[in-house]
Amino acid sequence: MGASSVAQRPDGQSDRCPESRSSTDPRATSWAEVVRLRTLPAAVAPVILGGGAALALETFSAPRTVLAAGVALALQIGCNLANDYSDGVRGTDDERTGPPRLTASGAVPPRVVKLAAFGCFGVGGLLGLALLALSGQWWMLLLGAAAIAAAWFYTGGSRPYGYAGLGEAFVFVFFGLMATTGTLYVQGGSVPGWAWLAACGIGLIACSLLMVNNLRDIGTDPLHGKRTLAVRLGERGARAAFCAMLAVPIPLGVIALWWARSAHEVRSAQGGVEVPGGGAAVVGYLLYLVYLAYLLLLVPLAVRAVRPVLRGVAGRTLIPSLRDAGMYELVYGIATAVALVVVAL
Repeated sequence: MGASSVAQRPDGQSDRCPESRSSTDPRATSWAEVVRLRTLPAAVAPVILGGGAALALETFSAPRTVLAAGVALALQIGCNLANDYSDGVRGTDDERTGPPRLTASGAVPPRVVKLAAFGCFGVGGLLGLALLALSGQWWMLLLGAAAIAAAWFYTGGSRPYGYAGLGEAFVFVFFGLMATTGTLYVQGGSVPGWAWLAACGIGLIACSLLMVNNLRDIGTDPLHGKRTLAVRLGERGARAAFCAMLAVPIPLGVIALWWARSAHEVRSAQGGVEVPGGGAAVVGYLLYLVYLAYLLLLVPLAVRAVRPVLRGVAGRTLIPSLRDAGMYELVYGIATAVALVVVAL
């Protein structure tokens, strides 16, 4: 840390005082890096998917979907800030290959970063309360509290579970399953099986963002006791896991679409709605076109994200893969949402 001063905290961690700065203040850039603006669209991708599923089931509510998106964004930003704070005061970010962090660099006092994280959690909580007030699903307060606690204790507290390689489990559950099915549930009060399958797909892509981020720091994290899943798997295993996290969601999405279409046909038959023979053939061709377009859109994006990882690039040169995986998740959410609406027509 050079000339930066370090003050010992009661909990054994340390607060870093800001270093002297030049006339060019880097704080705005640093805040943007910590918030990770380029990956934020991926935070709302599960909500878009859940909203599309609700539209396919004819239970869609725009206000509830917007509120759910606000909750997802607030928790994502809060989690990023909490990660910056906790890793910074532990010294984990003193040696890293990624973008500079606020706390570790001394650009912003640790207390300010911590308060910013809690502020985001508070905003997410307020938006969540508004969402529950509209839906009446007050039991989901427990899920919201669990999500906030999980966001903080990922790298916070005396025994952060992110340091034990459980970060991907948190991401899969809260930024995959819960964000997708929760958005659907507060609108329709139920979640069909195909929606859970689609949620698994987008949850795996969300996990890939964390995996490639930790792959970038695989050489320095163990020095600070941070045994992420990437560290536990080893570099080769982490690269394979990243590729699988981007590949598996495509067949999961196709199966979810087929399942949703089958369920729609059953509901239509039970409702006495019949499609004439010629019309059924046209519908069949249209469905094949939907599946084909779905594959043609997603496969190239997945390949683009995994190509650098398969080539063995490391360090900061993995940042494009992180960016592309985030874009892939956003497109996956939009494409699956649109396709679900189409197959339900």
